[in-house]
Parts: sequence; C-alpha cells; structure tokens
Amino acid sequence: MSSPELAIRLRRADFNRALAEGDVAAIGPILAPDVVLVTGTDSAVLSGRKAQLLAWKREFAAKERALYTRTPESITPSPVEPIAMEQGKWIAIGAQHGEPVASGIYSAKWRQVGADWVIEAEIYLTLA
Repeated sequence: MSSPELAIRLRRADFNRALAEGDVAAIGPILAPDVVLVTGTDSAVLSGRKAQLLAWKREFAAKERALYTRTPESITPSPVEPIAMEQGKWIAIGAQHGEPVASGIYSAKWRQVGADWVIEAEIYLTLA
C-alpha cells in the first residue's frame, strides 16, 4: 500500500469515527476550506467547510439520527500532483433501530496540504 493510500485510509477512518461520535470539531480539519459535497439522493450541493459542518451539526442533533460509514474500495494517487481519488461504498444506519436507511457508492477527491490529506470534493449516489 502506497504512503498516500495509507494516509488517506487513516484520514477516512478518522472521519468515520468522528461521524459515529458526532464530533463536528474532528471533521473540520479533514475538509478543505472550499470542499464541495453532492448528496446521494437529491443532489443537494454543500459548498464550503462551514456549510458542511453546519449540516453535520444538524444531523447529529436530529431525533432520527443516521450513522454514516464510508468504506474505501480503491484509492488512486496521482503520479504528477499531490491529489488522489477515493472510491467506495457508503451506508447509513438508523441510530435508534440499527437498520440500514440508505446506502450506495461514492467518490472523493483528496489533496495533500503540508503533511495532511484533506477532502476537496465528494459525490454520493444512493442505490438502496
């Protein structure tokens, strides 16, 4: 496993842990300031770190909260730039009943900034 691949897998694990724990503060450093997220069902666009953190804060406070997990299947580092593409599967589990409420596939573009990898863009597709 390449060094960028390992670093991104570790950052994704940190993101998944922050989602499970409802830790907005831990999510912030994983996102680029101008990060873009396109949701899986209605293709809503969350533009910027602040917008995404506000959305997560609302999600964590929701009565019917879902627990999201992203599982990378492949990470392809660029040989010419400090960027990489992650592709994998995602699932949302209802926190109260433990049953899946949605799932699908995703792609995420990462960029190395200093020693850290941050997410620049994510796009989700709901399949179930």
